[in-house]
Amino acid sequence: MSPGMVPIVIEQTGRGERAYDIFSRLLKERIICVMGPIHDDMSSLVVAQLLFLQSESSKKPVHMYINSPGGSVTAGLGIYDTMQYIRPPVATWCVGQASSMASLLLCSGTPGMRHSLPNSRIMIHQPSGQASGQATDIMIQAEEIIKMKRVIKDYM
Repeated sequence: MSPGMVPIVIEQTGRGERAYDIFSRLLKERIICVMGPIHDDMSSLVVAQLLFLQSESSKKPVHMYINSPGGSVTAGLGIYDTMQYIRPPVATWCVGQASSMASLLLCSGTPGMRHSLPNSRIMIHQPSGQASGQATDIMIQAEEIIKMKRVIKDYM
């Protein structure tokens, strides 16, 4: 979503009106949105939000809404590791799709707090990659993909 397209919501407070972009308002309610491809920038934002919400309360649940085709394995594992590290329970909700790395995030929610809306789609597949270079470089890349496959399988 382009920055100019983010809705603003108005909240009435004891000190007057307060305007929030919709994502800041949702964060205030402990809701994180993982929407779109998972990449390093998104991972940084989601990790920061998870850590912030833990600092606000280590007991109140966090709700993560996911609609993503997946993306970078390392960026996704950064989010996964943070979900496991923080103390608050994390409820995960699939709204639309949770494919590839996003499916790992969906099933990484706290047991009993993993949800999928009726028309959502979840897709899991083996890791893939592109190899080029000398034979030893290709072997190293293949071994890394096999290692990632084991890691992801163990987490699911």
